[in-house]
Amino acid sequence: MKKKYLIPGIVFVAAILAYALFGGNTEEDIVLTITPERGEFVVDVNTTGELRAKNSTEIRGPQRGRNVRLFNLNIQRMVPEGTVVEKGDFVAELDRSEITGRLQDAQLELSQAQSQVTQVSLDSALTLSQARDNLINLEYALEERQIAVDQSKYESPAVQRQAEIELDKARRQLEQEKKNYQTKVKQAEAQMTDVMADLQEEQNEYNTIRDLVSEFTVNAPANGMVIYKRNRDGTKVQTGSEISAWDPTVALLPDFSVMESVTYVNEVDIQKIKKDQRVNIGLDAIPDKRLSGVVTSVANIGEQRPNSDSKVYEVIIEIAESDSVLRPAMTTSNEIVIDIVKDALYVPLETVHVQDSSSFVFKRNGLSPVMQEVRLGLMNENSVIVERGIDIDDVIYLSLPEDTTGIEKLYLEEEITSRD
Repeated sequence: MKKKYLIPGIVFVAAILAYALFGGNTEEDIVLTITPERGEFVVDVNTTGELRAKNSTEIRGPQRGRNVRLFNLNIQRMVPEGTVVEKGDFVAELDRSEITGRLQDAQLELSQAQSQVTQVSLDSALTLSQARDNLINLEYALEERQIAVDQSKYESPAVQRQAEIELDKARRQLEQEKKNYQTKVKQAEAQMTDVMADLQEEQNEYNTIRDLVSEFTVNAPANGMVIYKRNRDGTKVQTGSEISAWDPTVALLPDFSVMESVTYVNEVDIQKIKKDQRVNIGLDAIPDKRLSGVVTSVANIGEQRPNSDSKVYEVIIEIAESDSVLRPAMTTSNEIVIDIVKDALYVPLETVHVQDSSSFVFKRNGLSPVMQEVRLGLMNENSVIVERGIDIDDVIYLSLPEDTTGIEKLYLEEEITSRD
């Protein structure tokens, strides 16, 4: 009989204990608290960047394309990115269809210019030959008139006068034709100068295009690893891409001795970033690898990056270490150190609440919470320095107390709150 009531009794007592231990302590009753921390406080901006070589040798295609009205060049084939090449090795082949057509047109224009030179030369030779024959005939005519004058001395004065007039006319005609001949020579020279200039222009055009054709096979200017060039929109120049005649860079040969991380900072944080700030750098591909660097460039003008709704500013960080594992396009985590306070008292940001332009924390005062006004200093992504209002031993609420009705507010002294 005793055993019959013993087991239910044990179960009842166990239920009471379980409720006392677990049932009355719901999630709503849990109050999270912390105590302030004291120590070195780092103010930083964290960004993601991408490695690139600080210095690179450009592998360029035809650089005089604009001279022959070639403005966009298509890449037909290209070595894979990361290919190690030596000076003179093949890198890329550009589409020759347009330049071949230009070369044929230039060759036709050159042939026409050569024909024009030949035609002008023949015409000038014929014209001047006829003019010289005419001069010879006029000289003979002048000689005949002189003979007639000599023979007329036995004739009447009228006949003599007529012979002298004919002689004078022959002499003047000869002189005029000599002047005309000189004019024709100058005209022929001018015509030849014009057609020769046209021929030289067409020859230069042809030579330029012919030389450009050979540049459509792009070779490495030095030893190194081929890295595809990135356009401003982030896309890579590769097989099928077009390059501009204003910037015919096909690829790059980076110098791995000095690397830099290119990152973008939002417009909220960019005012904090300055040249020469120290940066702690991590590599996503090698988590255990830690590097250091320094900010070397901060853009003055913001830009809209793909897949971003806000303006960002380019920041360049030079890596202090030289390491064989570093390669372009590796992703980096950059911690840009803005300021360091050696001995600071700080709390998590979520413990600070703002009312009427004043900052408060909830701290434990005896068994109940109070609202304590605080004076804040520098902050980072997680914490904020508290300059006045709390001590290292205070217990601070991470979340709002369950009931804040009628809670006591403790204000800082007037001389503290009025300070700049």
